Amino acid sequence: MMRSLFIKQFLAGLSAALVISACNSNNTSNTSPPTAASATGKTIKVATEPAFPPFESKGTGGELVGFDIDLMKAVGKAAGLKVEFQSLPFDGIIPALQANTVDAAISSITITPERAQTVSFTRPYFKAGLAIAVRKDNTTITSLDSLKNKKIAAQIGTTGAKTAKSVTGSQVREFDSAPLALQELVNGNVDAVVNDAPVTLYAIKNGNLKNLKVVGQLVTEEFYGIAMPKNSPNLNAVNTSLEKLIADGTYTQIYQKWFSAEPPQLPKTIPTTSAK
Repeated sequence: MMRSLFIKQFLAGLSAALVISACNSNNTSNTSPPTAASATGKTIKVATEPAFPPFESKGTGGELVGFDIDLMKAVGKAAGLKVEFQSLPFDGIIPALQANTVDAAISSITITPERAQTVSFTRPYFKAGLAIAVRKDNTTITSLDSLKNKKIAAQIGTTGAKTAKSVTGSQVREFDSAPLALQELVNGNVDAVVNDAPVTLYAIKNGNLKNLKVVGQLVTEEFYGIAMPKNSPNLNAVNTSLEKLIADGTYTQIYQKWFSAEPPQLPKTIPTTSAK
C-alpha cells in the first residue's frame, strides 16, 4: 500500500469509527507453533501506557479501553491466561520488561532492532508509520526534510522522538504522552509533531485538537508487536494465540470495531525494507 494512500484510507476509516466511539527487527522472536497448554491458568501482568487512543486510553469510568486492550484480552482468553493490566509511562515499559516486573507489554510498541536486543516480540500485530502534523495555516512544512532547524514535539522514548532528533538542526521537545506533544503544537510552541500516524489522525478527527493537519506521506513504515522479557515462558503461548486470532477472524473484528476498515495483511516477520 502506498503511504499517501494509507493516510487517505485511514482518515476515511476513522470518520466512520467515531460513530462507534471509540516504537523493527528483521526477525520476530519465536514464531514456531508451540502449544499454549503450559500457560493455561496463569496470570500475566501486561504493561500499557493509557494515553494513546485509539490503541490504549482510559474510558469515562477509568477503565482501560482501546484496540490494544481488546486485542490483548482476546489473546489472553485464547491462551488460557488471565490478563492483568498495569499502567506505566511509555519510557518505563522496556525497563520494566527487562527487570521482569511485568510479563508482557502492549502499547503500540514499534518493533526495532534496538528494542529486539533487550526484549522479545511476537509477530507484528499492527501496520503503522510516523506522520508529521502541523497547524492548518502552515504551508512550508511538507516533509521530514523541511523540518530542518524547526522546533519539533514528540513523545519521549518513541520512534517519533528518535526520528525528530535525526533531523538536522532540529530542536526536539519530548513529552510524556502524544496528546501533550500535539497540544504543544496547538498552542503554537512548536512547528510540528512527529508521531504515529493512526494516533495523530484519530486525535485530529476526534475534534479534541483543533486546527491541525497531517502533511506529506508517511515518514516510515512500522509494525507494532507485543513485547515480552527475553526467554519468557509465555512467549510461545501469546504468539500462537495471536496467530490464531488473525487466522480465525477475531483480529479483523477488533480492527473493524476501532477503525471501521479492513486490516492490511500482516507479515509474520518484519520486512527488511521497513523503516528504522
